[in-house]
Amino acid sequence: MKTKTLYRPIGQKELDLIAEADFNAFPPRLEWQPIFYPVLNEEYASQIAREWNTKDEANGCVGYVTKFEVDEAYLSQYEIHQVGGKVHLEYWIPAEELSIFNDHLVGKIEAIKEYRPDPA
Repeated sequence: MKTKTLYRPIGQKELDLIAEADFNAFPPRLEWQPIFYPVLNEEYASQIAREWNTKDEANGCVGYVTKFEVDEAYLSQYEIHQVGGKVHLEYWIPAEELSIFNDHLVGKIEAIKEYRPDPA
């Protein structure tokens, strides 16, 4: 099976929920979050984790970048969306399809980077 490496910027609460799932699944979206958006490159995920998540007090002002593999054949049903510059590429997975997405993860979700607010 061919897989595709994806990334997701997250905060502390989401990391805690992923850990509760033994790093095998992303948690369900909240009612006001209609889309789960994994991104296609580490640079974009790092930008979000560093610039947005570290400012989110509800999430502990910490940003993480997760890395994970997804079955490429399953992923092919979704379009890639460019939402800014050339590195701002992401998939839009409807929230109601997240459990199916989780079923197509291959291996564990890894937290590969951590960002905290600049003390200055």
